[in-house]
Amino acid sequence: MTHAAEFTEVTSEAELRELLGEVMPRAVSKERARLHDRDREWLAASPFCLIATSDLEGRCDVSPKGDPAGFTHVIDDTTIAIPDRPGNRRADGFRNILVNPHAGLIFLIPGRRETLRINGRARLVREAPFFDEMVVKGHRPQLALVVEVEEIFFHCAKAFMRSGLWKPETWTADDLPSHARLVKEVQKPTETIEELEAYYSEGNYNKKLYAG
Repeated sequence: MTHAAEFTEVTSEAELRELLGEVMPRAVSKERARLHDRDREWLAASPFCLIATSDLEGRCDVSPKGDPAGFTHVIDDTTIAIPDRPGNRRADGFRNILVNPHAGLIFLIPGRRETLRINGRARLVREAPFFDEMVVKGHRPQLALVVEVEEIFFHCAKAFMRSGLWKPETWTADDLPSHARLVKEVQKPTETIEELEAYYSEGNYNKKLYAG
């Protein structure tokens, strides 16, 4: 077992810069504070994003959000809204936002190696005129996350190239036990494997995607 005493830790930005070097000028100049038309096009094509938040003590959460492409509603050049859909009701990220309104978002498009990143101030809205434009399969959201854009930029492709994320020949999903078996081993619920397999099946989940 490796012990923390064996780590060589970085404790200052000066040390970090000594290791990494200075920020490349293009990486600095790519930041914007307003949506460009190309940003709007990206959001219209994106079916999936990750939302990072933290509480007042700095404990972090990253929550995935997905819907048909274009699910992110653009209110204006500095404001977007993301609908909430039925889930497990933990609301970890939402509870964080109630005490710390800062959020970071990454928008993905399947097959594209670049991503769109948005950082800003977030708030929870329970009703607004644009909710009617967020209806999917009859589901009108009860909540939406509204984000006031403070920083937006495109992120380069290197992480996706290194990981081979979009290359099916690199996928190893079948190397792991099914989700039902993972839940049975890790959480030790009373349900049988067969009951869990039925619960986590795609057919059962499909019934709940937009049902409250």
